[in-house]
Amino acid sequence: MVSTGDSAPSFTATIGTSDHESFDIDDVLGNGPVVLAFFPGAFTPPCTNEMVAFQERLGDFEDAGATVLGLSADSPFSLGAFRKEHGIEFDLVSDTAGDAIRAYDLEIDIAELGLYGIANRAVYVLDADGAVVYDWVADDPTNEPDYAAVLEAVKSA
Repeated sequence: MVSTGDSAPSFTATIGTSDHESFDIDDVLGNGPVVLAFFPGAFTPPCTNEMVAFQERLGDFEDAGATVLGLSADSPFSLGAFRKEHGIEFDLVSDTAGDAIRAYDLEIDIAELGLYGIANRAVYVLDADGAVVYDWVADDPTNEPDYAAVLEAVKSA
């Protein structure tokens, strides 16, 4: 599992819109800290709460120079609708192939909900050089991160 002190794995995916805009993590590194917030699935209560919480704090993260990204295995269409419905202004990245999810060793199954190969809830802060300076992985995917700790990690990056 990726942890503090590691180099962040590179990955490509798609931005969560109907345009299928390609995304490469290397394109955002170098511009300041990056917050990668992996979440299990759009439109579920815990994931909605988390992404809305990041949106509510987005000004603080941007003031600290950070780029905030949400990542899930949801389709670009689903993430685009989720983003629009909840007024999320930062990019949501569609990792339908699971490349980023597996690179960060976050793949889980929630069989009782029929969900397989989705992301566990986790947050990583990467510095401008791509080093992981903060990591948090949920023991239970319904738990939310400590947003103040994530912001402090961004400010320290």
